[in-house]
Amino acid sequence: MPCFRCGARQTDPVRGASPWKRGVRADRQVLICPGCQAAHDGSAPLDHCDACGSVALGCRLGEIECRDCGHTREAVRDDAAGEASPAGDLVPSGAHPADTGLSEEVAAALTRFFKRSPGA
Repeated sequence: MPCFRCGARQTDPVRGASPWKRGVRADRQVLICPGCQAAHDGSAPLDHCDACGSVALGCRLGEIECRDCGHTREAVRDDAAGEASPAGDLVPSGAHPADTGLSEEVAAALTRFFKRSPGA
């Protein structure tokens, strides 16, 4: 999953805690890369807990749970409204700007790995 702000993708993890921050925005799980955490207030665009106001939320199986106080609520997603792009703009649902070109990148990587020409 790429950073929701800049679209950067995680690399293979090193031992220890990940420098990437998890959060919830528009009832969807998102990741924030270390660079965007340093450049922006990482909590500003994230959803907040209805009970305690924390941004330490996690999304799973249609529920949003606060990792600080344990409050849970049902995730409500309005797919007709679209979703936020890495730049924070709304884009139509189904369009994932961070994934633009991903299939081409995967095809190129497979071609390099198997040392074959595309379409062969």
